[in-house]
Amino acid sequence: MTRIRRSFLFLQGVCSPFHRRLAARLAADGHRIVKVHYNAGDRAYWQRGIGPAYDFREPLAALPAFLSELWQRHAITDQVLFGDQRPVHRTALEDAAAAGIRSHVFEEGYFRPFWITLEREGVNGHSLLPRDPRWYRDVARRLPALPAPAHFRSPFRVRATHDVLYHLAGLTNPLRYPHYRNHAPVTAPVEYAGYLKRFTQLRAWKPRDARRIQALVEGQRPYFVLPLQLNADAQIRDHSPFADMREVMAHVMASFAMHAPGDALLCIKNHPLDTGLDHNARSIARLAHRFGLEERIVYLESGDLNMLLERCAGTVTVNSTVGIVSLEHGRPTFALSDPIYHLDGLTFHGRLDEFWREPSPPDGGLFDAFRRTVMHTSQLNGGFYCGAGIELAVANAVPALTARRSPLERLLSLAAPVQCRRQPPRRLPWPDRLAS
Repeated sequence: MTRIRRSFLFLQGVCSPFHRRLAARLAADGHRIVKVHYNAGDRAYWQRGIGPAYDFREPLAALPAFLSELWQRHAITDQVLFGDQRPVHRTALEDAAAAGIRSHVFEEGYFRPFWITLEREGVNGHSLLPRDPRWYRDVARRLPALPAPAHFRSPFRVRATHDVLYHLAGLTNPLRYPHYRNHAPVTAPVEYAGYLKRFTQLRAWKPRDARRIQALVEGQRPYFVLPLQLNADAQIRDHSPFADMREVMAHVMASFAMHAPGDALLCIKNHPLDTGLDHNARSIARLAHRFGLEERIVYLESGDLNMLLERCAGTVTVNSTVGIVSLEHGRPTFALSDPIYHLDGLTFHGRLDEFWREPSPPDGGLFDAFRRTVMHTSQLNGGFYCGAGIELAVANAVPALTARRSPLERLLSLAAPVQCRRQPPRRLPWPDRLAS
């Protein structure tokens, strides 16, 4: 049987060698590779000789025509990218679907720490994963047991080094890519300054926060957990009704003040990668004073999340993966937007005002079915940053990228859900537009 050759267009990837090594593996297997560089960091983390590479140096409005020309010139069948909400990716995804080109979207893992996400057409709020609980129960019975993941160490310093090197290369962007605008709301130097200040303070915060968590866990008062997310995260910017975390905190604290039991506490935990530039502690103190919650708010900069969730009365989140961890612990969970786990039977489907007094735990059987299905359809063992993680991720991604149908598409063909998250984009029959 003749092996079908694909033609892959690589768009912007994560700040690491992952995209380069994945492309090299696909090229070694006989597939055509084409690359678009949007900035100097993209170019620095690529490798000559894998395939033709093109610099996009025009205003964003010119991108659709630029990509369309590349699709036709190289008979592109697939495109690979990290994150579906970056400005340079939105048009690419919309137009590729109409042109019959498959899009493979990588993202951080829904389940962590040894997994990454790979879905076709979109992730998170744009995932094709259904919203029908009965579908998950049905298909999970057809799936094999989950294999244990290979473990690896991925020190934060490795990720930080790649990020710094990527943005150091970007110092030449004004000359080489004058129209490029980073998708992040703050520049890299400002972000790094925030990290340095925050990390010097963590030494004092960690023992303090450990004592606070211990007091919560051993205390008699019920407590709810609100994990903060990053304002720059697409989960907040593009997949939630909130402009930023200040709005989230104000909304949650106002409801808690009015409707939570009088002896209940609200524990607000900062994101581990927060830069400190948003001054969350200051905002929380002001909101606590405004709503009369000075004695009922516990704020954490660090600490053992699993220990905290193990005994909490419930978790309130926008769409953080902490919601999945909360469900893993069997804790009542309220989602303020529409993450992939926002299913009837998993998250609380009443009003937030009701959740404080009537938090209901998730259905353990449904969560097991959900977890097994999501792991089977979208999670790959591996990582984006350290060598061992990248090697695993590349080995596991290649079969998924070259398969005729994704695991989710195969399951959807066996059992159609009653409620879909969204309709799959129109595509030509596979294998469409094969490279010669």
